[in-house]
Amino acid sequence: TRRQRGFGLLALLILIAILGIVAASGVQLGTLLQRRSAEQDLLFVGMEFQRALASYAAASPAGTPRGPASLDDLLRDPRFPGVRRHLRQLYVDPVTGTTSWGLVHGPDGRIVAVHSLSDEPPIKQANFDAELQHLAQRSRYSEWTFGTWVPMRPQ
Repeated sequence: TRRQRGFGLLALLILIAILGIVAASGVQLGTLLQRRSAEQDLLFVGMEFQRALASYAAASPAGTPRGPASLDDLLRDPRFPGVRRHLRQLYVDPVTGTTSWGLVHGPDGRIVAVHSLSDEPPIKQANFDAELQHLAQRSRYSEWTFGTWVPMRPQ
């Protein structure tokens, strides 16, 4: 019986080790799924900013700047007496969890694109929609730019 207790203890230790490995892989899978979801949300939010910047540029009267001075100008366009919105809200960056965005400025100093401030590597590297092909093969989320003018690499 003494020998059997040793085998039982060994079997219990092996079971605990297996459960630990399964739990660790479950946490890794959960983290990956969470990052993938945040990445999908970033694509959605980025397209919302891209549409808002295009709307702002299209609504620009002749002789006025085609880009906003700040992201707040997308919420309420100061160039018009009435309320004119190009964006309903300033979105949170799903990857960083903050409302801070990297801004790409055109030659006139106005905002032409936005990007995440995250230096994490993206999971998605290919198979983007046609309007997002410029995001393929980027090494960081901060290189994913969304706007009316998209440089090869944000500055």
